[in-house]
Parts: sequence; C-alpha cells; structure tokens
Amino acid sequence: MNVVQQENARFRWVTLNASDTNVDEGAAIIQGLKQMPKTLPCQYFYDDRGSQLFEQICDLPEYYPTRTEQAILETYAAEIAQLTGSCELVELGSGSSRKTRLLLEAYSKTNDQLQYCPIDVSAGILKTTALELLHQYPKLKLCGLAGTYEQALDQLPPAELENRMLIFLGSTMGNLNPAECDRFLDRVRNALQPGEFFLLGVDLQKNPAVLEAAYNDSQAITAAFNLNLLNHLNWRFRGNFKLDQFSHWAFYNTVEHQIEMHLRSLATQTIALETLDFQTTLQAGETIRTEISRKFHLPTLVKTLETYAFQPLQVWTDPNHWFGLLLCQRQCISDECP
Repeated sequence: MNVVQQENARFRWVTLNASDTNVDEGAAIIQGLKQMPKTLPCQYFYDDRGSQLFEQICDLPEYYPTRTEQAILETYAAEIAQLTGSCELVELGSGSSRKTRLLLEAYSKTNDQLQYCPIDVSAGILKTTALELLHQYPKLKLCGLAGTYEQALDQLPPAELENRMLIFLGSTMGNLNPAECDRFLDRVRNALQPGEFFLLGVDLQKNPAVLEAAYNDSQAITAAFNLNLLNHLNWRFRGNFKLDQFSHWAFYNTVEHQIEMHLRSLATQTIALETLDFQTTLQAGETIRTEISRKFHLPTLVKTLETYAFQPLQVWTDPNHWFGLLLCQRQCISDECP
C-alpha cells in the first residue's frame, strides 16, 4: 500500500449538508442589515482568506488570547488526557489545529488509538491541516467535517472509540450573545452522551485597555480581517461593498462586558446583494456590527454550564487570570438516569 492509499484509509472527508438554500442562508444577513444598528453574521469572516488572516492575528503581540490559552494547554494537556482516558477528539472551529496539536501529542503518548474530528467552515484550511496532521501522527485517524457548528453538532458521525471529548477553544463561545449561547450549549449537551467530555476555552474579564489593544493591532491585520468579511459577501452574494468606503472600529462595551467590532461607512452609500435581491442605504458614519466577543466571569460561567448538565471537573487559568480552560463532563439528566 503506497503513502496516498494509507492516508486515504486514515482520512475521511465529509461536507455537511446545509438545511438552507443560498437565499435562506442569506436571511440572517438581510435581517441584520434591516435592523438598527445594522449587523452581519460573524460566520462570514471565515472564507479561506479570512482564515489565513485570523492565523496571522493569533501571532500578533497585542493578541494575547491564543498564546495564553496555548500556554495553559502546554502545562495541562497531559493532565487532560489522564482525566479523560482514551477518547475521540472533536473540535469545533479547528482552523490550523495549532493548540489541539498539544492535546494530540499528549493523547498519542498514552493511547494506541488516536482519533480526531476537526470541524471548520473553511474547507481549504481544513484539508491542508488534515494532511499535515496525518504526516505528523502516523497512528492518527481523522474525519474532517466542513460546515458550521450547528450542522456539525446536529450531524456528528458515531464515535469510533468508547468515549468522546468535544473541544471549543479560542473563546469562540464569546461570539454568541446570551440567547445564542443557550442554544449552543443545548446543542452540545444533545450531541454528547452522559460521561463524555466538553473542553471549553474562554477569555476572562480584565483591564479594558488590554482588550482594546488586542482588537486594534498596530499592523492593522484585524482591520483587514474585518473588511474581508465584505469581500466574502461580495463573492458569495454578488454584493457591491467597496472596501475603501469602510473603516474598522473596535471597542470594549463595559456594560455588556464584550468587545464589539464594527465597520464604519465613510460615505452615504447604497449596498446591493444581487443574489439575495436586497439593497439598503448606509449613512456616512453609520456602522455595521460584525462581531461581539464576550468576556466571561468564571463563577457565573460554571453555574451556567451546570444548568446544561456539564459538571466542571477542572478549571485552569494563566498566572494573570486572563484566560480560562474548563474540562467538563456531561451528566445524565432525569430521563437518562437508570
């Protein structure tokens, strides 16, 4: 058997079925652009170019979350593997899997079987990363899922190992408002069996100056990432957004405890999305909110997780208490208990 055949035997690729048509998918865009203030869904950050820009953001000196969470994983990955035992790793929003490699390394030292299911909306970065990992870990079996979190949680294939751990790093849960977060945790609970694990990384509340610097970097990579969302919409829905007519704006909302990223219109302009048969007018100075990034209070988050049948087994933070990593175990609920 040659190398390509071996990798095919170890690598399965699934493009998840979308329940929506292109127009239905655009309903959230239309709804967001009709309301005041206007918004756009942050999932459209992540075409292949957006994913590449985000990888650059993760290496910026001002952007502490990636290196802080990575340092926690470097310290505790072996303990996580010991606490869970052998299990399949399933990651939402895997990107380049840079932090998950620390977990794969830890599990490879203690388990004969290594199973990883990365999930990402960017098929390009998903395939590239999968091939790298297959070369790096000879005993790894990998099933790549291209799709959204919602699709992935609703369509997860059966686990090949007896146990499973769902991984959600990077404080991506902070991009969800409280109602969306509730729906997400409900989906995670339904996707896991009692006794399985949920590993969650969250950014914590801290000095607003530290937060605002992280989203307004000196190299303007975050600005390019924010503006690229418009490029993605132009390509996907035949839009006419002119990127030079917008500027990046990010600030910390101290009431809601969240970073907000906006695109500010530099002129009065009419925006059209031909595929969606939609147009709207933006006034000069008007903004479109493209992302929120909520910052969490650990005791409050623990109580929330417990209401969704997730019992935190261990909570780790960095020395500055800037970031938290929680290993939770799915508990049985009333109709599941023997």
